[in-house]
Amino acid sequence: MRVDHLAMYVNDIEATREFFQRYFNAKSNDGYHNKTTGFCSYFLTFEDGSRLEIMNRPDCVDAEKSLMRTGFAHIAFGLGSKEAVDTMTERFKTDGFKVISGPRTTGDGYYESCILDMEGNQIEITA
Repeated sequence: MRVDHLAMYVNDIEATREFFQRYFNAKSNDGYHNKTTGFCSYFLTFEDGSRLEIMNRPDCVDAEKSLMRTGFAHIAFGLGSKEAVDTMTERFKTDGFKVISGPRTTGDGYYESCILDMEGNQIEITA
């Protein structure tokens, strides 16, 4: 058994799609749109074959995203080296994203940093 994909609702599906394409080399499908419900989605595929479905529909509720909430906490991307984490963290910072931690070595041995994307979702990048 394997996890097939993760999914998340977003406010701006096109900006989110572009974010994952620009920073994480995601490849997008052509998308799906249900004209009856207004539901839209894209499947984004990453280099290792993992997939993220981003979705939107007009009746989504945009609740506050506390970092210490229950449920899914973040998406983590392994970049392969400390240098890559440092470089990507600086790129996010330069591009105006909020870096909320790191780069640092965590108590459980990960070298990582975390940023918030344009909708307040936590993205972790690790070595």
